[in-house]
Amino acid sequence: MRRGRSHTGRGWLMIMLLVAACQGQLPAVSPGSSTADAGDKQEALLLGEMKREDVEVAMPEWVSSVVESEPDIEASLGLTDLTTDARVTVFFGSWCSDSRRELSRLWKALDVAGGETSFPIRYVGVDRSKTEPATELGGRTLLYVPTLIVEDRDGIELGRIIEESPHGVEVDLLALLEGNASGWISARQDLPQPVERAGR
Repeated sequence: MRRGRSHTGRGWLMIMLLVAACQGQLPAVSPGSSTADAGDKQEALLLGEMKREDVEVAMPEWVSSVVESEPDIEASLGLTDLTTDARVTVFFGSWCSDSRRELSRLWKALDVAGGETSFPIRYVGVDRSKTEPATELGGRTLLYVPTLIVEDRDGIELGRIIEESPHGVEVDLLALLEGNASGWISARQDLPQPVERAGR
């Protein structure tokens, strides 16, 4: 009986922490840490800019998804061979299965191609309401995650991939970077503006 009360108390605490985190009332969770104790399944809430390695340490199950991904080899090589002044910002949710799928595939594409890109890729964790961190999201409309935004060197948006890439994230990202696609690319059909499909 005593054990049951303790478990229930932890459950209520976790609900309160999750609500506070979603409302932006908690600080960012450091990569590798979690909002839950070892006995709970509650996921980490990662906020702010971080490196791929930080995300993988905090979300080890995403690493197994990288192994399972099967990106397009030609497009993967194209990403690492491309020379461009563009930059990519990836807004993701550590609580989001779409983010896990798309980022894992992107990472596998880069790994398969053997490495680094000429353009920077920034990873920014957001909360469930997609309003925090406000300093990173100011002036941007973020409808779903993940959202990969491609900008030129002056910060002008060239296009974005929203939630699920219709042709594979490595294929559609390459199309945006090469100028073969622009606007919003998504497998969703309910976005508030026409979606331009990526072509190769």
